[in-house]
Amino acid sequence: MRFHPWIFSGAIQRIDEGVQEGDIVDVYTAAGDFIAVGHFQMGTIAVRVLSFEQETIGDDFWRRRLAEALKVRQTLGLADNADNNTYRLVHGEGDCLPGLVIDCYGPTAVMQAHSVGMHVCRHEVAKALAEVMGNRIRSIYYKSETTLPFKADLENGFVYGGDEGNVAMENGLKFYVDWLKGQKTGFFVDQRENRALLERFAKGRKVLNMFCYTGGFSFYAMRGGARLVHSVDSSAKAIELTNRNVNLNFPGDERHQAFCEDAFRFLDRMDDDYDLIILDPPAFAKHRGALHNALKGYTRLNAKAFERIKPGGVLFTFSCSQVVSKDHFRNAVFTAAAQAGRQVRILYQLHQPADHPVNIYHPEGEYLKGLVLYVE
Repeated sequence: MRFHPWIFSGAIQRIDEGVQEGDIVDVYTAAGDFIAVGHFQMGTIAVRVLSFEQETIGDDFWRRRLAEALKVRQTLGLADNADNNTYRLVHGEGDCLPGLVIDCYGPTAVMQAHSVGMHVCRHEVAKALAEVMGNRIRSIYYKSETTLPFKADLENGFVYGGDEGNVAMENGLKFYVDWLKGQKTGFFVDQRENRALLERFAKGRKVLNMFCYTGGFSFYAMRGGARLVHSVDSSAKAIELTNRNVNLNFPGDERHQAFCEDAFRFLDRMDDDYDLIILDPPAFAKHRGALHNALKGYTRLNAKAFERIKPGGVLFTFSCSQVVSKDHFRNAVFTAAAQAGRQVRILYQLHQPADHPVNIYHPEGEYLKGLVLYVE
């Protein structure tokens, strides 16, 4: 058995009458041998496997799986850390809970369903989560409006507790979390370690943070001693949140300025003045059909940065598109460097942090790619 957590529709011979999307189903071989139990859904992925053991999916199951996820974060030194109360507690298939994401922001956990089955089980999961986390959390916010294939029967809002405030802490820096209307669960938790790495390069540099969203890289750069930091995003709401986050950590600091502008337009008109640039765009490819255009986009974006960055500059560049492999991304950046005619060294190859684990049987879970480049 390969233990891959997805069973595809093409492998299914027969589905019993009455099975509805979101139901918990048992899967058997044609010979009648048990294979797995999981959530049934319409589409190419027909079953998201919860267990390869023949067991009941109920309160004990949810408590056990969530307790194991917490144990991993305790092993990583993320849970129960006074300087860092922001981490991913559950990362879907990586924590053997496909279709479920839970991010912790201080006393609030934000829960997100990516499958109908997890949406159906949301109250059971929330109950088990409150029991497992104990006094670590006081509220659970359910946010799945943008991640489910249907809009009916959604109840975005608190499913446990209530509003505990929306300021969290990451590595000693504070930030506001917009779990009501923000992207993902309100913050990009997966860049925590890469932000900390950037801080080490920031001293004395002029920093450009493209696609800044809520400004995470910006306030790390400021703590690292950057001479100036410019944050750019096409969303006015993101710029507002970036300014609030910078002021939360560095009130009145004139080193920071934010611009609400299209990234490519800004790069076209910017001065050749930055010696530390961050390119962290949203996913350019949501599916395989968009791969070719996505790679062209990454090449164009990086070429503009290579053309403008000062000699001796450092470029942090990322792709969060799951369908873009590490080799695809590296080739796009290589092409960009060649087009710009710059000598470039790879200093670091980056990836998602350990609280976004990859199930060894599910390599598709590896999605974040990054390079730290020294540009002569």
